[in-house]
Amino acid sequence: MNKRIPRSYEVIGDILIFSDFPKNKKLAEKYLNNHIKVITKKSKNFSGKYRLPKLKILAGEKRKTTIHIENQIKLKVNPEKAYFSSKLSSERLRIAKQVKKTEKVLVMFSGIAPFPITIYKHSKPKEIHAIEINPKAHKLAQENLKLNKIKNIYLYKGNVKKVLPKLKKFDRIVMPAPKNADQFLDLALKHLNKKGIIHLYTFAREEDFKELKNKYKKFKPKLKKCGQTSPRIYRVCLDLKT
Repeated sequence: MNKRIPRSYEVIGDILIFSDFPKNKKLAEKYLNNHIKVITKKSKNFSGKYRLPKLKILAGEKRKTTIHIENQIKLKVNPEKAYFSSKLSSERLRIAKQVKKTEKVLVMFSGIAPFPITIYKHSKPKEIHAIEINPKAHKLAQENLKLNKIKNIYLYKGNVKKVLPKLKKFDRIVMPAPKNADQFLDLALKHLNKKGIIHLYTFAREEDFKELKNKYKKFKPKLKKCGQTSPRIYRVCLDLKT
C-alpha cells in the first residue's frame, strides 16, 4: 500500500473500503483493477438506528452493493444497509465446523445471514433459525438464501426479545453482536437445551481476558480472538457450555 494511504481497509466483494483516504481521485483510481471495481471511504463510522457506516465513492462504479464470496457461499452485501464484516470469514467457518447434523441452531442478530448460510453449507444441521431486527438486512438475507439455493433456513424479522419466546429450544445459539450480546444471555439460556453451546461475542482488552473468562466460569468458557477493532481492543468469542 502507498505510504500516504491508511492501513485500515476492508475488501467486500469488489468494493474496497478505506477508513480514511486523502481527497485525491487519481490516487483512488490506482486501486481499481480486475477484482476491485469500487473504491470508497467511510465518511461516518457508525450512524443511524442500526449503527451503520456511511460510504463515499471515490472512484470506480457508482454503486454500494456487491456479491461477496467466502467459505464456498455467495452473499449480496450493501454495507450501508446492513452490517457485514469480511474479516469474520474464518470465524464463521470455525463455528460451522463445530455443528453436528443432529443439532437445532439459532443465530441471533443474524444480519444478512452469513453465519446461518455458512453453517448450512458446511454442516447441514437438522434446523437453522435466524433473527434480525433490521428490515433491510432481513431482505438481503432472504435474497442470500435464494442466491445459495437454500430453502430450509428459517428467517425472522423482529426484536429478539419478542421473537425468541415464540420459538422452541436449541442445541447451539450464536450471538454475533459484540456490543451488547451479553445483555441477551439470560434470554438465550432459557432457550438452550441441556448440554447446549452458546457462542457469545464481545469486545475486550487482552489484559481483561482472564477476568472475562472468570465472569463466565460456570460455563467452562473457551476464549477465541476474532480480530482487533482498535490497537488495544479485540473482538472475542466465548464458547460457553451448559
